[in-house]
Amino acid sequence: MKNKKTYDRRNFIKTIGKCAAASLFASPLLALSKINKKRKPNIIFILADDMGWMDSTPYGSRFYETPNIEKLAKMGMRFTSAYAANPLCSPTRASIITGQYPCRIGLTTPACHVDTVRTNTFLQTSAPPTSKRLEPVTKTRLQLEYYTTGEALKSVGYATALFGKWHLGWKPFEPPNQGFDVNEPGGSYPGPPSYFSPYHMERSGFKDGPKGEQIDERLTESAISFMKKNVKKDKPFFLNFWNFDVHAPYQGKEKLINKYEKKIEIDDAQNCPTMGSMIETLDNCVGEILDNVKKLGIENETIIIFFSDNGGNMYDTVNGTTPTSNYPLRGGKATIYEGGTRVPMIVVWPGVVKPDTVSDVMISSVDFYPTILDMAGVKPKPNQIIDGIDLVSFLKGKSKKVHEEIFCHFPHTVSATKNIASTSVRKGDWKLIKFYADNSDQTDRYELYNLKKDIGEKNNLAKKYPEIVRKLDKLIVRHLKKTNAIVPIANPKYDPDYVQPPPVISKPVHGWQAQHSCELHAADGQLEVKVTGADPYFVTKNVPQCTGPIKLHFQMKADVGGDGRIYWNTKEDKSFLGNFESFALNHDKQWHEYIVDLPKIPRKQNLNEIRIDPGDNPGNGENTALFDWIRIETPTGKLLKEWKF
Repeated sequence: MKNKKTYDRRNFIKTIGKCAAASLFASPLLALSKINKKRKPNIIFILADDMGWMDSTPYGSRFYETPNIEKLAKMGMRFTSAYAANPLCSPTRASIITGQYPCRIGLTTPACHVDTVRTNTFLQTSAPPTSKRLEPVTKTRLQLEYYTTGEALKSVGYATALFGKWHLGWKPFEPPNQGFDVNEPGGSYPGPPSYFSPYHMERSGFKDGPKGEQIDERLTESAISFMKKNVKKDKPFFLNFWNFDVHAPYQGKEKLINKYEKKIEIDDAQNCPTMGSMIETLDNCVGEILDNVKKLGIENETIIIFFSDNGGNMYDTVNGTTPTSNYPLRGGKATIYEGGTRVPMIVVWPGVVKPDTVSDVMISSVDFYPTILDMAGVKPKPNQIIDGIDLVSFLKGKSKKVHEEIFCHFPHTVSATKNIASTSVRKGDWKLIKFYADNSDQTDRYELYNLKKDIGEKNNLAKKYPEIVRKLDKLIVRHLKKTNAIVPIANPKYDPDYVQPPPVISKPVHGWQAQHSCELHAADGQLEVKVTGADPYFVTKNVPQCTGPIKLHFQMKADVGGDGRIYWNTKEDKSFLGNFESFALNHDKQWHEYIVDLPKIPRKQNLNEIRIDPGDNPGNGENTALFDWIRIETPTGKLLKEWKF
């Protein structure tokens, strides 16, 4: 901040003259003081993607280096019991900008990047006999009728912006129509197609930078330009800096990867060099924001919030290990356990929040909406539904408690994390998880934990304390009714003795083997994929001898619904679990050229198989995908293998 001129009374009298000068200049100074007091604060909301509770030094990491996040924690209050409203990104993001629980919105999975536009949620009408329950089908867009934080602050004169990951729907559901005047890179990407330019973001119109430019660093520069522009205008700003880091694809700077390779210790559960590189890049971006807030002289009038959309990823494989570890918490992203929803949170509010303090009060991401509105002096609309609690009174030290209980409704089975459709409630030290239709007779199953004594959720006390289970279950039932949540029910067709019939394996076509819900045929120089059911895919082992990242390049036309995915595995790790990249699929029966980068293949592991999922929606035998050619290339475009049909 620039040094302000100070007025010494004696020098003032000598220079100007006693009473006349005092009467002449007192009023303007008082008026200036009043203006400064009334000026609305700038608000910066920094949202990390997939950053776990233990992924920074303020929270205990010995592996990652995060001096700027540590600096931020010393500037304000660090929270140890802050929760994302959902263990996945899009639902939590929706809760932040609406103040509503994801189950009330009807958006409980991160499906907002798919082309299918679904603005309602409903319960499945059927499921295979191997499934114990019928589960909700989620929305794929955050509708425009929600009154977002951007719209609310814009209504009282704020300049609004969102830089980074949105993932709440493609046009017309993108940020410019949701109250954010400035938006980069646009679109609804679940993660960047590439962290380094070229970014392959043609769909949103985001232009590539110099080769090798890192996307969050580029967006940091844009965020700083936004701040400078509005400081010059003396206009308060609401800056949402929603980083892509540290979401997949797992790509880091080579120099930093090498640095963290040398830091690996056998007894440290956090030992992924690529993740170390990505977290340090994120931290550097935070540092750039802080440095420029200071350079602009606005640190005393700027509120900064730091948060993550869900816990750290514990199911993907990078550098031969999981991306991170949430230990001592159990589980991670896409699980109902603490590792999935307990996240880092820091609030800096100069003159209000005491620096270098720590709080263990329970906070939910739904609380940001009423809190930010109060900070900006905005009143909600009449009869507006807000599930969150305004934290301003707590932050000012006027109240000690916030929530009596915290909820998470995650009614989805996730095979990658072995999560079972469930709802949790935390009240004080107790946490109850209700797993729907999970007993052998399809009744609900319960797990009860005392988090004060057992933060790792290892000792299930449900049988020991049935009365506590009953009381907490009543809270869950009340919450779900209050929010109009769709709840899983027992699948009437479930058969525990059902044996899945062996798939009919057709003959390979040009080295490609149909493996699930599809048939392959070669005709007229094309590979035809006839889709016969849900989640079709085909595989080849006829791949080139290569290690490390590659890209799959192909020409395809399809009328198959849903999103496409490319899976891979290596000779060292033959599981497809977590090893995939999604791509936006055009369903218009026109030829399109696709390039899907597979950057997560370890540099020292040998490619073993490639699997193509040409759309994940069910087919009926009439839906098809046609491939003109398929190529495997190096990241620079050198041809390694080509199939012409």
